[in-house]
Amino acid sequence: MGDAFIRHIELLGYEKRFFPSQHYVYMFLVKWNDLSEKVVYRRFTEIYEFHKALKEMFPIESGDINTENRIIPHLPAPKWFDGQRSTENRQGTLAEYCYTLVNLPHKISRCLHVVSFFKVRHDDMNPVTDSQIKKPEVFLLPKDSKQSLTDITGPIVLQTYRAIADYEKSSTSEMALKAGDMVDVVEKSENGWWFCQLKNKRGWVPAAYLEPMDGPDESEEQEPNYAGESYVVQKSYTAVEEDELTLKEGDTIEVIHKLLDGWWVIRKDETTGYYPSMYLQKAGEVNPVKSELRNRSAPPRRSTIRNAKSIHKQGRKQISQETYRRNSKKYIQSQWNMQGNSQNKANVIIEKNEPQDNKAKAQPAVPPRPSKDLILNRCTERTRRKIL
Repeated sequence: MGDAFIRHIELLGYEKRFFPSQHYVYMFLVKWNDLSEKVVYRRFTEIYEFHKALKEMFPIESGDINTENRIIPHLPAPKWFDGQRSTENRQGTLAEYCYTLVNLPHKISRCLHVVSFFKVRHDDMNPVTDSQIKKPEVFLLPKDSKQSLTDITGPIVLQTYRAIADYEKSSTSEMALKAGDMVDVVEKSENGWWFCQLKNKRGWVPAAYLEPMDGPDESEEQEPNYAGESYVVQKSYTAVEEDELTLKEGDTIEVIHKLLDGWWVIRKDETTGYYPSMYLQKAGEVNPVKSELRNRSAPPRRSTIRNAKSIHKQGRKQISQETYRRNSKKYIQSQWNMQGNSQNKANVIIEKNEPQDNKAKAQPAVPPRPSKDLILNRCTERTRRKIL
């Protein structure tokens, strides 16, 4: 296998930390060539020192010899005192810097200096903290690029979820759980993997292993959409459970219910079933990043979790596949009926118009031949001669 390199760097936001003293660190999601994703934390002073060293390594590309040759992006120096306002306002510049950095020629973007700086450190996985001091405040960058960064006016209150069973992580980017653990959810990905933090630990956790504190049902979960959205299968999957579907790469299906655990209800012809959302891509869209993520394993389903222990007396509402199929057929039938009624109305209009269009037009009456006396009295001399 070749040397490791970075495919993408995404700025997630920043944290306000209080130990050993108040300071700010930026949160980056680093995506590597082996399809792994790591979250790292860096102070801006560190980032600026990294930037200065990179310029020294590549004086031509940094514009030190000729400013016209500069391709390494600019980065403003830290202020004498970096407060929350400067940390917040710098996010746009920093996000653009990271995007430009990974798109530089490989001799720069894949050099050891860049790779080493963004590698996961011990402090990234186990940040230094103190249980006597309040936990860090998280400020996430808005995902909508049209939304102004100034819209972030305070710390984001992270949702707290409870683990319903033990979970053993299968990669270094994941986080192990014990039943009853209370985690804060930083990011909810639609593929069913959620990025969570537990005290001084952070990592990806299957959404199926978590339950909200206020009730068994997810308030953010959408209602079924039996009209369906067209998606294309990006990776084949063979059904393991009876309520799942087996599909091949390239199949076109319709998504009728998007569930937060990453297992969506889809419709193929008149059949419905569960399918991993991370193996689907919306029809007409080209998303190379998602295409690469399809090589990752799908998250486990809640129905496969053993010894699940919920704090809620009532279980989570779940729609059976029989209900999905029945409602789906009703919807499709209603659409056919509507189309049939529209066609019938059009036919009735045509039929009503047809008698008028096809009605035989009355032939003009043949006038009677004039009598001899009438011709002699009213016609010209030439006509009168013909009857004499």
